Amino acid sequence: MEAKKIRSTFIEFFQSKQHHYVPSSPIVVKNDPTLMFTNAGMNQFKDAFLGNEVAKYSRVANSQKCLRVSGKHNDLEEVGVDTYHHTMFEMLGNWSFGDYFKKEAIAWAWELLTEVYKLDKDRLYVSVFEGDKGDNLGLDQEAYDFWKAIVPEDRIIMGSKKDNFWEMGDTGPCGPCSEIHIDLRSSEERNTVAGKDLVNMDHPQVIEIWNLVFMQFNRLADGSLKELPAKHVDTGMGFERLVRAIQHKHSNYDTDLFQPFIQYLEGKSGKSYGKSEETDIAFRVIVDHIRAISFTIADGQLPSNNKAGYVIRRILRRAVRYGYTFLGFTEPFLYELTPLIAENFGQIFPEVQQQQDFIAKVIQEEEASFLRTLDNGLKMLDQIKEELKAKNETVISGKTAFDLYDTYGFPLDLTSLIARENGFSLDEKSFAEEMEKQKSRSRAASESETGDWVFVHEDEGVEFIGYDFLESYSHIIKYRVVKDKKGDKFQLVLDKTPFYAESGGQVGDTGYLVSDSEKIRVIDTKKENDLIVHFVEKIPSNPEARFSAEVDQVKRNLTMNNHTATHLLQSALKEVLGDHVQQRGSLVNDHVLRFDFSHFSKMTEEDISKVEDIVNAKIRENIPLIEKRNVPIEDAKKMGATALFGEKYGDYVRVITFDPNYSVELCGGTHVPSTAQIGLFKITSEGSVASGVRRIEAITSVEAEKYLKEQESLLKEIQDLLKNPKDLKKAVETLLQERNDLKKEIEGLHLEKAAGVKTELLNQFVSGDGVNTLIAKVTLPNSDSLKKLAYELKNEVDSAFAILAAEIDGKPQIAVILDEGLVQSKNLNAGQIVRDLAKEIQGGGGGQPFFATAGGKNLAGLDNVVAKAKEMFL
Repeated sequence: MEAKKIRSTFIEFFQSKQHHYVPSSPIVVKNDPTLMFTNAGMNQFKDAFLGNEVAKYSRVANSQKCLRVSGKHNDLEEVGVDTYHHTMFEMLGNWSFGDYFKKEAIAWAWELLTEVYKLDKDRLYVSVFEGDKGDNLGLDQEAYDFWKAIVPEDRIIMGSKKDNFWEMGDTGPCGPCSEIHIDLRSSEERNTVAGKDLVNMDHPQVIEIWNLVFMQFNRLADGSLKELPAKHVDTGMGFERLVRAIQHKHSNYDTDLFQPFIQYLEGKSGKSYGKSEETDIAFRVIVDHIRAISFTIADGQLPSNNKAGYVIRRILRRAVRYGYTFLGFTEPFLYELTPLIAENFGQIFPEVQQQQDFIAKVIQEEEASFLRTLDNGLKMLDQIKEELKAKNETVISGKTAFDLYDTYGFPLDLTSLIARENGFSLDEKSFAEEMEKQKSRSRAASESETGDWVFVHEDEGVEFIGYDFLESYSHIIKYRVVKDKKGDKFQLVLDKTPFYAESGGQVGDTGYLVSDSEKIRVIDTKKENDLIVHFVEKIPSNPEARFSAEVDQVKRNLTMNNHTATHLLQSALKEVLGDHVQQRGSLVNDHVLRFDFSHFSKMTEEDISKVEDIVNAKIRENIPLIEKRNVPIEDAKKMGATALFGEKYGDYVRVITFDPNYSVELCGGTHVPSTAQIGLFKITSEGSVASGVRRIEAITSVEAEKYLKEQESLLKEIQDLLKNPKDLKKAVETLLQERNDLKKEIEGLHLEKAAGVKTELLNQFVSGDGVNTLIAKVTLPNSDSLKKLAYELKNEVDSAFAILAAEIDGKPQIAVILDEGLVQSKNLNAGQIVRDLAKEIQGGGGGQPFFATAGGKNLAGLDNVVAKAKEMFL
């Protein structure tokens, strides 16, 4: 059975059991501070488990894109080394929200695996939670009894809390679970050792394929367990492992999910999979990682230097490194696999097909950049090796290797490999210590302790009224305190709120909560999953009081101006640049709007001007807002509404329109009643922020007027400085021409001076032992003059070795140059020499073995440089 058929069979099976199919949520998590990436199928249903919302359907099934490369679930370093771990994987799952429980979940799982997929019952084992004294929990007798009615008791394994008690996190819904394992070993191996003895022992052929979690409890901040008001089922089955079992393969990578990718790489590299452990690992790393990279980019997360973007960049670079080291790829190659991603996954995850070209372009540019980094790292390693040889040392310190890794992204294993090839070793222990220090710093910076919610009034859900009102009378449902290094933070939830929570790039509202006895500032408003959380300066002294919730109206109105202008901007960009323009990110507050969009070249001044003209024309048209709420998602798509990649939309959406022929978009943000309120739109900058992504920053309304007044004032100052010429442009051009003429004249004088210095120095060379040596202190106008002088001396004197201590514009510099033949014959190295001498001027530097320079802070040390050099070489 092909993988596509296996997936569709799962969905159809549970649909026959009255489950509603729900598409996968984005792999990049938004509005959940506890997660970077979706790491389990239950993530999108978290609010139903937490009780923050009522589930739309009591029974659900889906195939969820998951990524496990950070936090508690981090499989990255195992990927490729074994044959069954992955970074990105699909999790097939079925859920019950207060409907069926253990009996049905167990029975249906067994029915699907053995009667539909026809897996061999004799190869399957199941586990149940044996209990835990710490939590005062006994054996999950209910699950045990259900399994006993289906399988022989010798196939039921007692599982510890570690293996058979699932928890969402340190706090939150949790419960016992039953795992289903399969023994894929040969008959001979199975007769030697019982599969039961190998369950959860990391045997590559005895693996877990399905986990049935029974949500019964809520873990509180004090560690205690509390019964949930309703019991839920949350199951997760690794799709890749299931395909392997059904297709009778020894490895996930032998299935039709990965083989097309491996076969492509075999053809491109000329190497075969299955011939060498090193190259096999490389094949597996690459074909796994390309999936993770492609799906995250499709969902809006670009490689970058921080947070989620850094994780994706690290995955991409790991794949490039393995291709570079073991498959011989010295040019970008990963991006060539994106058509296979679209072909194999486009049917179930259409976003990878719709964005195929964009994904390929981003990956290609990231690859090219990292290959340059690898090249720079190799050059740095060459310098390090030369320094070690000069000191007769053979060990590269862990600190040096960590600096290469941390600053330049140069991987440890490649440093170790190159070291071994050149007769050096690497202090991996001290590298690990440096890495742990960094992790400790990161943990210390992010550590916080979140208290349990304190309930004040009954929780009947939160009503958001901020589209229509900026004030309301509200009660506090619950509050909590979050303690971290920066001090306590206070959060509360209202039963009814006009405060907009940060979402879709628009910042959260601020304002006040006012009661009869106090006035408390609302510092920010954010979404935690679908819960609107107000960040306040303190918890009210009387939380049970009725409060007037009052939004800062000035800030809200200015923010609305910028948000609506962003919609107009996106449509204008499509009109000027083309339909390929897609939003890749945004920030909207009361001061500025920032809009990231897909485009692969710099916008011209003419393009920017056209966009501004279009947006300002729409503002002057005073187009009224047409807002439609609770529109069925399919109807919204028929209306031509623009949706954002990476956003999860519900069955009903809000549609915003400013001229149906110009701007129709799905949006949950706040907007002006008509475009004229925006007043004025002005782009202040345009530039690149990532491969294939440009960023526009712009201002509107008050900020735009302020900007134009500042520009007008600046123009007036320039006119005054130039004595109010009739033609300002011509006056500035004349001034620039005069400046350029003077600059050329000064450069000519510098050359004359340098020529005079060179003439004097040519007479100061000292001959001896086949070397003509010059050590001198000079004064020069700039660094270029120093370099030019050094090379001219070398070219005019045979076997030249020159050390120049130069004062340049009041600062010390050193240049060391020598004839290339002296590098080998006299074992001299300019880079090493200049680093030793630079200590005298409190500086550092480096370069090539035959030419190197250094700068410093201590000008007075130049005399010491000359004295030390003479002591060393004359």
